[in-house]
Amino acid sequence: MATAAFYKEVFHVSGNPNTVAKQRQNQPNRHSLEKRLNRWGWIFVSLSIVLITIFVFIPMIGALIMSFQTGKGVNMHFGGLTNYIRLFHDQTVGKALGNTFVYLIFQVPVMLILALIISVLLNDKNLKGRTFFRVAIFLPCITSLVSYSLIMKSIFSNDGIFNQMLANIGLSPIMWTTDPFWAKVLIIISITWRWTGYNMIFYLSGMQNIEPSIYEAAEIDGANFLQKLTHMTIPLLKPIILFTTITSTIGTLQLFDEVQNITQGGPANGTITISQYIYNLCFKYTPNFGYAAAVAFIVVALTMLLSIIQMKVGGKENQ
Repeated sequence: MATAAFYKEVFHVSGNPNTVAKQRQNQPNRHSLEKRLNRWGWIFVSLSIVLITIFVFIPMIGALIMSFQTGKGVNMHFGGLTNYIRLFHDQTVGKALGNTFVYLIFQVPVMLILALIISVLLNDKNLKGRTFFRVAIFLPCITSLVSYSLIMKSIFSNDGIFNQMLANIGLSPIMWTTDPFWAKVLIIISITWRWTGYNMIFYLSGMQNIEPSIYEAAEIDGANFLQKLTHMTIPLLKPIILFTTITSTIGTLQLFDEVQNITQGGPANGTITISQYIYNLCFKYTPNFGYAAAVAFIVVALTMLLSIIQMKVGGKENQ
């Protein structure tokens, strides 16, 4: 009896010695299988680490080294902090940073709030045609950046469809591409139209994981739509909201395609961004790769700083 109790406790079986012997025989095979799986797992992880190192970290180190070099084209030589000192005297850098932060401050909150509202509406089970509306709102995300930029440029050109509609109702046309203020508004409208559906998908997936009984209990207690949204939906979606905020911030700091294709940075650098200025330094003006690399690390530094701030704020709110 004592021996049987011992086997039950140690091997978690019914006490049959034959079963224990079979388990002992199978243990080496199980350990061998685990070793093989671990070996293949490390092989795949090592391969990804090698590829990331080759295509991400090594180019970043090369760009950092280049940012301390001066010269034109391939005739580069070490220049110390010359490029970084030049940043503080370059008015175009200041203009590009200002424009980028205007897009960041006004466009990102509007886009995320709009995506959240649309996702709440499309999460209603009583809404007919939910699938159609979800697909229709998400479709701009899969269109070509160049194609949709040209479409927006044609719609909002001085003689485009939008200004024709304004003329038909007796209003003056808006100079979307020649006035600095309205050109920024056009860029904000374009980015919001394209990326709202992208963020909507994240919010919808999060809402579908929320237990419906929570909302049913709130309705029994007399909670209205706004109260459920502010006190239940948004708090439960905080991790997803933080994620979309960080990714949208990074995307805005790297903004290039819309500005390049719609306004070309004009008028008078009124819509130019950091990424477009880096492109101009490399390919439009006389090539100055060292200074372009120094400007690029402004984007890296801002991305890291804003991401850390958002994660800290989001982490404190989730505690």
